Parts: sequence; C-alpha cells; structure tokens
Amino acid sequence: MLFSTISRSLINKSTALAGDVVEKKICLMSVFPAYSKPATFSSLTDAKREIHNDLPRMRDGATAPSANYPVESRATAVVQKESGSEIMDRFKVTAEVTISKIFPAGFGWQSSSILARDYMGYAPDTYGFALATGLGDGIGVFTGHCLYKLAEKSVNGDESINMERETRPSAPHVNALQAADLSFFHVFAGTWIGCSTAFYFGLRGARTFLSGPFRYINEPTFENSITDKSLSAAIGGATGFFVGTDTAYLPAQNFLINVVGIRETTSTLTGCAIAGTSTSLGFATAQSTLNLMYPAGKLWNDCK
Repeated sequence: MLFSTISRSLINKSTALAGDVVEKKICLMSVFPAYSKPATFSSLTDAKREIHNDLPRMRDGATAPSANYPVESRATAVVQKESGSEIMDRFKVTAEVTISKIFPAGFGWQSSSILARDYMGYAPDTYGFALATGLGDGIGVFTGHCLYKLAEKSVNGDESINMERETRPSAPHVNALQAADLSFFHVFAGTWIGCSTAFYFGLRGARTFLSGPFRYINEPTFENSITDKSLSAAIGGATGFFVGTDTAYLPAQNFLINVVGIRETTSTLTGCAIAGTSTSLGFATAQSTLNLMYPAGKLWNDCK
C-alpha cells in the first residue's frame, strides 16, 4: 500500500517535471534562434565563390551587366571626353592670345625701340628708352587686341563681343642682368622669372585698384590669384624668348640666335616681325606646357 502510494507520487512528479521541461524548451526555442552546426572551411569557401559569381543586383528594372565587367565605364569615358575638350579649348585660347596680344607686343616694342634710339636719341640703357619701349609694347597689345576682337565680331557676327569691355582691361631688367656679366642662359632665365614676378604683382595691383571703377575687371580673389600666376609664367616665357633677339650679347651662347636673332643687316620691318615672332614663340611654348600639366580649372584660359 505504501509502495503503491509512493509510486503514484513519483509518477505524478515525474510527469509534472517532464511537462515543465517541455514548456521551458518551447519557451527557449521561441526566444532564441535554432542552433545550427558551425560552417566548415570548405562550406565558407563555396559560399564565397558563389557570392562572387553572382551578378550585381540592379534597381528599378535596370539590366544587369555581363559577368565580364567593362574596363572603362561610361562615366569614365565622359570624363575623358570632357578633359580632351578642355585641353583643346586651352590651346584655342592660347592661339588667340598669341595672335592678338603677344605678337603685337613684340612688334610694338621693337618699333618703339627704333623710334627711341634713331629718332629720339635715347640710349638703350636710359629711362627714356625703357619708357618708350614700354609704351610701345602696351600700345601693341591694346591695338592688336582691339583689332582682333573687331575682326572676330565682323567676320563671325558675334554680338556677344562687347567692344567697351574689350578695350578697358587691356627692359631695364635685361640690362641689369647683362651688366652683371651673366651667361646667356642666366639672362634668359632671369628675365623670364623677373618679368613673370613683375607682371604678377602688377596684375594683382590692377585688380585691387581698378576693379572698383571698371566693372569688367574682377577684384582680387584666391581663385584668380592661381590663374594669374599661370598667366604670369606664360608672359615671362614671352620675355625670355625675346632676349634671344639680341645678337650682340654672347652670340655663341645664344641658342635662339638662328631662330629669332635680329642682326644689324636685318631691315626695320623684318626686325619688328621677328620680335613679334620671338614673343609669340616664347608665350606659346610656356603656355602649351602649362596646358598639358595643369588640372582643369587652374589656368587663366580655362573656359568656365
């Protein structure tokens, strides 16, 4: 009797405990995810291979590319096309400036030097000679620029060319270098650097003082300071090559003498044309190098 009672009691407790265990297991399974066997190295490798073999999913119904991805995307092609177009625009502006300003500058300097020396009696190392040649240089730039823009407007019928805007913005250093008995190359490089520096500070000063009264002259900013430096470097190249026209100073070292040298037997008009050619050649050489080296938006001749 006692054994029977104990047996029934144990059975009831075992049943109750088993029920509790089942309930706890069900509760745990509802809270925590099902346990899975850890992945082996081979299974991970296979999964990785399958992932990389899958084509990328495209949104909005776009067609997925083929498994062999193209080396050059369409965006890269567009960027390269725009980059090539920008370089061509740079060379176009370089050619226009060379024809309209740089050649007339050299032509005007040489013409005024003849007037100052032969008709006004100024020696090449006097302030009067420097003032006369500087004035002739400026007149050459101003006249050449205006004539070029006027011809462009007449031929192309471009009404966007505003002649009021085009007309408004528009040597002792060599003597000092030659007096120091420097080599021709040092005079060439010194003139390039010195004139570039002088032009840059003159340009920045003009922006500072003339941007107020003249609406077509931009005020000095950090952005145009970068472009002004590139323009000044190209202008320095024009003046450096102009040194090559002097055939009297160390002719054996003058590597430009057979290209732009003006000899005593050269006629006046031919000498003026050679002088204009020398500045054009120097400017075009310097600016072409900058066109190929500088990134977009960093040069004065970038079309923005």
